[in-house]
Amino acid sequence: MAGATQGTYSPQDFRGLTFHDAACRFAEGADTPRAYLERCLETIAAREPVVRAFAALNEAGAREAADASAARWGAGRPLSPIDGMPVGIKDLLETRDMPTQMGCEAYRGNFPKRDNAAVWALRQAGAVILGKTVTAELGGSQPGPTTNPFDPSRTPGGSSSGSAAAVAAGMVPAAVGTQVMGSIIRPAGYCGNVALKPSQGAINRGERQATSQSTHGVHANSVEDMWQVAVEIARRAGGDRGSAGLWGPFAPPEPLRPERLAVLETAGWRSLDDASRAAFEAVLDRLGAAGVVVLRRGDHPLIEAFEAAIADASLIGGAITAWENRWAQRALVDAHPDGVSERMKAVLATAEAMTVADYQARLAERDAAQLRHAAMAPLADAAISLASPGPAPVWSGDAPGQKPAARPTGDFVFNAPSSMLFAPVVTVPLMAVGGLPVGVQVMGRPGEDARVAGIARWLLGAVRPAV
Repeated sequence: MAGATQGTYSPQDFRGLTFHDAACRFAEGADTPRAYLERCLETIAAREPVVRAFAALNEAGAREAADASAARWGAGRPLSPIDGMPVGIKDLLETRDMPTQMGCEAYRGNFPKRDNAAVWALRQAGAVILGKTVTAELGGSQPGPTTNPFDPSRTPGGSSSGSAAAVAAGMVPAAVGTQVMGSIIRPAGYCGNVALKPSQGAINRGERQATSQSTHGVHANSVEDMWQVAVEIARRAGGDRGSAGLWGPFAPPEPLRPERLAVLETAGWRSLDDASRAAFEAVLDRLGAAGVVVLRRGDHPLIEAFEAAIADASLIGGAITAWENRWAQRALVDAHPDGVSERMKAVLATAEAMTVADYQARLAERDAAQLRHAAMAPLADAAISLASPGPAPVWSGDAPGQKPAARPTGDFVFNAPSSMLFAPVVTVPLMAVGGLPVGVQVMGRPGEDARVAGIARWLLGAVRPAV
């Protein structure tokens, strides 16, 4: 069901493009990386006119890389388990062979001709860097042209819109995204991906070090591919400066059944539609039937105290990020006043109205929330929540002459807590509402990326989705 059409998505039936099961055929000679790539290119040719997931493609370079990979597999010397995997790279990350225009008119034609650390690591692992996926402007909330693969009238989410959509549409088995507030987890939920937003600093961001909450992560159609891409990057490029990097095995973690999961309502519970709430409750009921103890906010004062600490996560994280971006964005607007959207200028104006004391206060609130998260640790193996307040919203553009919409790529209210907490999260496609994907997210404590991935893998195998 990889070609699911509008309103027909079901996580029980959808089978996205995967790589780990194809790679074993490379060693047997039953398939080749070049043939696999050509199938991806055929899908891109068929679906890209509507989905519009890519900002740039390098088909010639990809074919050359795939042929080199085929030779290595034929000789029995692949560089890694992802040797030959076609991968999309979010167009915030530099690539030596394609422009990096960041979804921003001010960066049109920007071509630094060097690789981001993660891109370099993927090439070292033999991955095929096929194209640059569309990002919202500068990784913010001004949408790019990408549409949701399951309903083109709807957003794929942001800012990793192209990465999520390319994976969901079967164009590539995996793509790199980035997140500051909700830019990996929310689009993954809207597009039915499995995705990892790792612990803060777990994957080297290279030149993308400007903000304290930014992370690189991976979109895929399986936990196996998701983890393998992340770990192959981390074992070569490490983590951010001062960070030990991604902890965990060099192979995908085995499924891990949790004993206890804490449900996080977050501030998003108030805006959750009835159908999505019912689907999520059905997932929780099935967890209980499988023997998992499900804890709610009223079950322990530490959970209630934690919920209170993350209630303003969107505001806290948004203010911190706006302050940290303001100097670079002011310089950009001054140099290219017509090259930046009005939506981005409004964010800049908010940041410039802040004081140092405002920033310090927000940092203190973030620190307090992280302490509350640590205090809750003995209660549960992980936390579980929704990835978004319902299916992807319809987006047809801002109305001329009116104030830009506040959240055109969807609300990150369910995602902001994990970003503020520096915590690892995996999105799991366990729900469909109105024939559209709605993701569930599993959140661990910093450094527990492998545990969260193992729980996500167990959920996919043991819990019947809610449709």
